[in-house]
Amino acid sequence: MSLFRSPQPVVPVRGLHLDLKGVPPTPRRLLELLKIAAAARYNALLVEWEDMFPWTVDERFRCETAYCEADVRSFADQAGRLGLEIIPLVQCLGHMETPLSVRGYEHLRELPHLSNCLNPLAPGARQLVEAMIDDVLRLLPDVKRFHLGGDEAWSFGQHPDTKAYVERHGKGALYLHHVEPILDKLSALGIRPILWSDMMSHWESPEALRAIGKKADLCPWGYDGHPDQWDYHSRSEVIQRFKDHGIPLWGATCYKNGSGHSAELPDAQARQINALAWAEVTPRFGLKGLFATAWSRFNTHQMQCVPIDAALDCLVLVGVCLHDGQAPQGGLEACKGLLEELGERPRLETCVAAMKELAGVRHYGWREIQNLREQIYVGTMDCRRRGSGQACEFLRHLRRHMRAGGDTAAAKFRRAFAGLLDEIWIDRYLGERLEPLWEELGSLDARVRVLEPDAYTAMFGQAGAWNTVAPELPLKTP
Repeated sequence: MSLFRSPQPVVPVRGLHLDLKGVPPTPRRLLELLKIAAAARYNALLVEWEDMFPWTVDERFRCETAYCEADVRSFADQAGRLGLEIIPLVQCLGHMETPLSVRGYEHLRELPHLSNCLNPLAPGARQLVEAMIDDVLRLLPDVKRFHLGGDEAWSFGQHPDTKAYVERHGKGALYLHHVEPILDKLSALGIRPILWSDMMSHWESPEALRAIGKKADLCPWGYDGHPDQWDYHSRSEVIQRFKDHGIPLWGATCYKNGSGHSAELPDAQARQINALAWAEVTPRFGLKGLFATAWSRFNTHQMQCVPIDAALDCLVLVGVCLHDGQAPQGGLEACKGLLEELGERPRLETCVAAMKELAGVRHYGWREIQNLREQIYVGTMDCRRRGSGQACEFLRHLRRHMRAGGDTAAAKFRRAFAGLLDEIWIDRYLGERLEPLWEELGSLDARVRVLEPDAYTAMFGQAGAWNTVAPELPLKTP
């Protein structure tokens, strides 16, 4: 029985998001992922290149493993053969960390101490965005749609210049002042711009809303439950208001990382509920299509999130929901059946098993750290509780766990993702997950050595210290 049951897709354009600023696939794996996307009935790719693009506007925007120009061209050729429309994404306002973190671009920040938001009135701000767009179009000249981001500009309007502008004209006017020339530039090339909609959700000016709708599509997004039940920027009332002002609309669900950046695996049930909700409202709001987002970092400078290869089953699951408007018969297991046909199931299961083991190590480790910290303060605050050796017992369990469980989980992760991710990203992913635990262990080891010196020596020996520097411990005296 076919995984897909609807003869015609419920959602016209079904875009798979590739967020490449964290755990980026190797060039070879990136091409292989396109075959999976096509098999899952996606027909577009929303590509957030970020520091993986071979930038020429400033090569310092590239990360250590940035794709080369030949990689990008191969990607475009493969997408074309598979019938996948490429929609590039270049940020234009918020989430500008990639360029604004580079020395020499500080003057373009909305606030000097934050690299996340562009000051739209700073000389050269718009020109930077346009230069990055030109860089992408040089390698992808045939695109018909271009996403400009534009979301989560948290400090928008806080610079003295932009604040004064907003006080005189309003936030909508400042936003339009910045983006309209960029929208016109793309329109002149026959390219339709798209923007995330959260920054427009509080616009009070009907004129501003109508103006943006003439030149760009807006894309509301939300990853938990149903738009009819939300109370934030993409709730149904806001989407309806956009529609009433004649704005062409998209929507965005996600197939991974709607559960927080520290999660190791996607919540398949939550992803299905949200995807079906968006598919349901697509005809109501006349949405052009839906994007299945997949954040690899929540912003450029936060920790990396679930690698794509540990979420392929949810990638397929959401693809079915967007195509059919209903969940697949057989649920997630049926989606794994499609991956088995593609020869991808064994690798998925290896990656998922590695992620589960890593999650187990982290969960247990942080729980034991909490227990040990609390036990340390039992003895710190009450001198009668110091000689029990209880803190040493907690410490011994934590040491054993991290030595055995941590090392095993890391080795399993490395084997699972070898060839799928470059080694540098494997190292950093594991470091972000495990090094904080090791650091906590070292710090607490030193505190226990001060708190329970006799028990510590008896249990671990004179040379058993985890580290050699004992921090000050404010013990209360009898």
